[in-house]
Amino acid sequence: MADLAPKTPGWLDWHPNPSAPTFRLPPGTVDAHCHVFGPQAEFPFAPGRKYTPCDAGKDRLFALRDHLGIDRTVIVQATCHGADNSAMLDAVRAGGGRARGVATVRPDVGDAELRALHAAGVRGVRFNFVRRLVDTSPKDELRAIARRIALLGWHVVLYFEAADLPELEGFFASLPTPLVVDHMGRPDVTRPVDGPGFARFLRFTERNDVWVKVSCPERLSVTGPPALDGEGEPYADVVPHARRVVEEFGDRVLWGTDWPHPNLTGHMPDDGLLVDHVRRVAVTEEQLHRLLVDNPTRLYWPGER
Repeated sequence: MADLAPKTPGWLDWHPNPSAPTFRLPPGTVDAHCHVFGPQAEFPFAPGRKYTPCDAGKDRLFALRDHLGIDRTVIVQATCHGADNSAMLDAVRAGGGRARGVATVRPDVGDAELRALHAAGVRGVRFNFVRRLVDTSPKDELRAIARRIALLGWHVVLYFEAADLPELEGFFASLPTPLVVDHMGRPDVTRPVDGPGFARFLRFTERNDVWVKVSCPERLSVTGPPALDGEGEPYADVVPHARRVVEEFGDRVLWGTDWPHPNLTGHMPDDGLLVDHVRRVAVTEEQLHRLLVDNPTRLYWPGER
């Protein structure tokens, strides 16, 4: 066996003992954003990766799913695996119909490979524009990928920083598929929810076929407090932005755990407290059911209830 690469210095592993949520998730809840890392001995990380994580394989993911009361998962290809989707596909297949996948593909991906990904449960590809994580492909190559996956009924998942939206939104709007934006487009939550920056994101969402993941408060928060040690009101500075998205686009919002929370540096949240946090951003039963059940089911398991 080849030597295993050491973790990136300062890497924070997933929470080893998450609490049981006090909020009981409704039947049919979908975690629409989570990842698997390796295990490295079975699924080596990509040579060109920009970080080396801990192992976080499917067995751990499914154990957390059951602990939190989640029914279904959407596993998004992690950048540490590059365009080798093997670990993600292994997990989706092991999900036995309760998992879907979002892949990373190269511009020269063949039709047979795309069909195989679809048969395995993949329903989207992710375009990542966060420079510290990836070297983004040229836009003409991404546009060509989008045209091909549109034929399969897939969507494009977008990950970008809010400051880059003015440069990118024209390109995004030109893509011929539905768009799913990770983590509310990573807003600067120190700025007012009614300010021009977040308003631009909201209007971009309004004008286009855009779905928004109301996820990752632990990554967006500046002032916390963190979801640790039983904290009942974590990440208060993120709540106004998340509530606004849920209020304006209730039929196009998704929620996800982001487990195993890659590249956090300050703390590793208690996943049970993150589930409880959902009630602070979706404050009515109708909002909660759309966010957790109706919307992700319609996007990833159309035709099912």
